[in-house]
Amino acid sequence: MSVIPANKIFNKLDYLRLMMLSREGDRREGILLRQSKGWFQVSGMGHEAVGAFCYALNEDDFLFPYYRDRAMMLARGLSNYDLALAYFAKRSSSSGGRQMPGHFSCREHNVFSVCTPTGGSLIPACGAAWGIKLSGTGNLCIASVGDAASRQGEFYEALAFAEQEKLPVIFVVEDNKYGISTPTDKFLPFNIGVINPDIIVKIDARHPEIVREAGLTAAAKARAGDGPTLFWCDLDRLSSHTSSDDHRVYRKLEDIEEMTHRDPIRLLKEELIAAGELSEAEFNRMQEEVTQQVDEDYLRAEKEQDPLAEETLHYSYGDVQPAEAPPIQPGRQTMVASINQTFRKALENDPKIVFFGEDIEDPKGGVFGLTKGLSESFPNQVFNSPLAEATIMGAAIGMASMGMKPVFELQFVDFMAPGWNQITSNMSTLRWRTFGTWKCPCVIYAPYGAYLPGGSLWHSQANEAYLAHTPGIKIAIPSTPEDAAGLLWTAIHGDDPHFVLIPKHIFRKQMDVANVEPVPFGKARIVREGADVTLVSWGNCLELAEEAATKLAGECSVEIIDLRSIVPCDYETITKSVEKTGRLVVVHEDNRTGGFGQTVIAEMTGVPDRWNLFLSPPQLVARDDVHIGYNPIYEYAALPDLNQVIDAIRVTME
Repeated sequence: MSVIPANKIFNKLDYLRLMMLSREGDRREGILLRQSKGWFQVSGMGHEAVGAFCYALNEDDFLFPYYRDRAMMLARGLSNYDLALAYFAKRSSSSGGRQMPGHFSCREHNVFSVCTPTGGSLIPACGAAWGIKLSGTGNLCIASVGDAASRQGEFYEALAFAEQEKLPVIFVVEDNKYGISTPTDKFLPFNIGVINPDIIVKIDARHPEIVREAGLTAAAKARAGDGPTLFWCDLDRLSSHTSSDDHRVYRKLEDIEEMTHRDPIRLLKEELIAAGELSEAEFNRMQEEVTQQVDEDYLRAEKEQDPLAEETLHYSYGDVQPAEAPPIQPGRQTMVASINQTFRKALENDPKIVFFGEDIEDPKGGVFGLTKGLSESFPNQVFNSPLAEATIMGAAIGMASMGMKPVFELQFVDFMAPGWNQITSNMSTLRWRTFGTWKCPCVIYAPYGAYLPGGSLWHSQANEAYLAHTPGIKIAIPSTPEDAAGLLWTAIHGDDPHFVLIPKHIFRKQMDVANVEPVPFGKARIVREGADVTLVSWGNCLELAEEAATKLAGECSVEIIDLRSIVPCDYETITKSVEKTGRLVVVHEDNRTGGFGQTVIAEMTGVPDRWNLFLSPPQLVARDDVHIGYNPIYEYAALPDLNQVIDAIRVTME
């Protein structure tokens, strides 16, 4: 465990200067914006004293801040120059110019990158805190948020998870009374009786000494294993919501004037003058020095290099490691069995691997038995989750970011919607939006697809296109035991967020496994060689592809390609096949509009060199744009069938 460095010793005069530096930075950015030097500004005026929570943090602790926490960033160790670079969105800023000002990040000081959706960092903070608890480092996390975000569902999930697991996390709710222009008093869960008041610690967060003392008490509690603290911090937002807002439109001028008397800088200044520790002349001299420093920092930052357009795609993904053969043996087996063997070996090899999902502990071992026997063998690595998909996704992000390796289960891919905010706001964007300084290598696996009657709308979806549309994550859909094991093994050892979707219709099918080889993402498999038509598919629909090829053997020769992963997609193998056949059919069970099959066809026909290969228009066989009903009549009426695949192949042969 780290010790608090010498520069963390609290001194009121020093902290007054820090607050003045934060305030002057805000003021300078407002001036620059009016000069059309910049595009946006979010102010931390009135929130400066909250930065004193940093005096409770050790070097190895984690901070998940709120976009008004400018002073907190200075207290944590970032420089005013760092914040100036972020304001100008320079290439050398913490995001490489990809994030708005106020969306802080610093890997060196364990400041997790702020995402714009309010409250989006709370569950990741719990994930990091859980990783800290499991690894026994004795560290903690602080997660701060605005009061309006306390009505987000993820706020409740984070609080419940932290209390349930007694996590070393401190929640800081900064109550400035407004959500943009809306007074929040009647919305706050603390005021309407839906949160136990006994777990709330309310403090006057206009006084840094009060904040510091409260933080030290909460930190001692967290490090002792006694769980989280929820601070309700009373303070004022002394400015408009952002540079795009004018609070004079919705606040009375007398209320704005009254707030200035509660300004934390004014209060501390008056306290120090009254105690004889500061004079008005000394304060003015400090202000001149701060103003000069801010002048110099912003003038220097303005001259720094801007982002490079050619680097737009940089840091979407991490470096690719060579794939290794999965730890299964040849022989007749199911996908479920090969997956279970792979998971067991991963847990044996790496104590940092953690499994988390609904019903995955024994005796159940997952609703499909994918984790059967694992919690009995690895009770400190395999855990049941609450029925809360945002918690599952968010915890994976935080845990991965602090150095653990989450392999988390969604009980059905259909249920990813409650976790969608975390997938799109944090998981997929973290590496890119921090210019590669933060990452969250994790594996999310989920049963997937239909052709298994009785699933209805929310147990039968093949909705990989949603994921494929989201940059920053990799997606695989295996169709054999060896590919399921190989893709999961590659994902577990990868450096990016991976989704592995496991087709339910075929994952209990006994199949012969002859060869066990490495399976990288982005490398398709030739299932069957042919000369006349290229048929591309994945997952459950490989069965239809093989049946159709067999039935048409007397008419044409069909080459079948199993993509295995759709992101990245192996267009090279498809192109080589179409060079030979001149024809293309794509079959998948996701719905037609916006499905990945349309992407494949667009990519194959949109490049002139590929377009010139075609002897006939490519065909897509997919689910109609309709949901899947409970009665099997509805299900099979919606899904691609054998006759549709045969008809599509024949169309290309005309």
